[in-house]
Amino acid sequence: MQETEVKFNNCYNLLLLKLHISDVPSLETRLSHPTRRRILQTTAGLTALGVLGKTTSVPIAAAAGTEQWSFTTGGGVRSSPTVVDGTIFVGSTDDHLYAVDAVTGEQEWAFETRGWKAVKSSPTVVDETVFVGSDDTHLYAVSAATGEEQWVFETEDAVSSSPTVVNETVYIGSYDRNLYAVDAATGKKEWAFETGDWIQSSPTVVDETVYVGSKDNYLYAIDTETGKQEWAFETGDNVASSPTVAAGTVFVGSSDNNLYAVDTATGEQERIFETGGLVGTPTVTDGTVFVGSWDNNLYAIDAATGEEQWAFKTGEAVSSSPTVADGTVFVGSIDNNLYAVDTATGEQQWAFETGSAVFSSPTVVDGTVFVGSADDNLYALEAGVEGSSEGSRVHLGTLGHHEEWRYVDQSIPATEDSESSVSMPGFGVGSGITAIGATGYMLKRRLHPDSE
Repeated sequence: MQETEVKFNNCYNLLLLKLHISDVPSLETRLSHPTRRRILQTTAGLTALGVLGKTTSVPIAAAAGTEQWSFTTGGGVRSSPTVVDGTIFVGSTDDHLYAVDAVTGEQEWAFETRGWKAVKSSPTVVDETVFVGSDDTHLYAVSAATGEEQWVFETEDAVSSSPTVVNETVYIGSYDRNLYAVDAATGKKEWAFETGDWIQSSPTVVDETVYVGSKDNYLYAIDTETGKQEWAFETGDNVASSPTVAAGTVFVGSSDNNLYAVDTATGEQERIFETGGLVGTPTVTDGTVFVGSWDNNLYAIDAATGEEQWAFKTGEAVSSSPTVADGTVFVGSIDNNLYAVDTATGEQQWAFETGSAVFSSPTVVDGTVFVGSADDNLYALEAGVEGSSEGSRVHLGTLGHHEEWRYVDQSIPATEDSESSVSMPGFGVGSGITAIGATGYMLKRRLHPDSE
């Protein structure tokens, strides 16, 4: 054993000399964070030195912002990706919901909706079931394993809102002006709350209250059990932004160019932050609100005081919701780029240019950032960080996220009582670790519980 360790250390030192890798992650760092990608990089490096075989190539660790793979759909990817157990679930304007392997970028299955309409909604996955809305007026429940429809719920207009699932109930908005509560097991309506105009905002649920915006200029707080209004807060324009909640405050953007901070209990305004354009969906991490505006800026705002910490300028409107991982904030822009920006300074770390606008909100999982583009592609990029997305947007399951969210461990009871024309195969298929060789498939492991 000692002789083996000496040989390994000698090879490791030789690898350092050959690669001159003082400016890339060390072998110890890679081994302490053994993602499948890093395992493959390290294995290839040892192979280059003859430890595990012979080859003529010497690998270099991928630079931040480097494309790992891209998956092409038949339409623009405005939906934000959700990553669960090593699979990415994302919608496309080609009328399909896709399941894509997070490591290889290969399609696992594709689910076709019932009409020639876009899937701009971001999926939510609970108990091996994918819930997603479609502009064909339906909310779908689909098996995460097979892509088979379990049930479908019909509204009277497009469903671009993203669903939130809490305590066996799916909450989702529709362009028919209603926020719906739908039984997650059967697809039957529990209640509907009517607003004054369409709902594009994705609902957020905290402490038995669901928060959602409407084009009627209001942010609503609604009791999850009864569907009755608790309060309504009026802004000056459309509230297409999805609200996020942190420390007793709900943050939401409006087309009146303002970001509002509203008391969750009373509905009273606490603070307001004015930008030069309509404001998107915020996320809150470590006391800072990160939010994009159509004035071409990504803002960092002190959550307690409402004071601007910094602003990062892009080429056009900041169209997606930011996500934060390991001291870096990631956000898309209509200028076709995904940006990585230092959370403390607001300085750009890198940018990746796609072929069209980035409306999709990025999600980071284990050092890889996933994001869609209107150029018809879903991208996997080297994030340049070791962690996964954190903060309120991911923690609460708003828009695209990963399996490390507050309500991840819900179970949905199996039942044959469904409104779908397709019989339900049952819920609750067990998930767990899927191994590949002795190294293990790290993206298919259950992530550590959210620390927020």
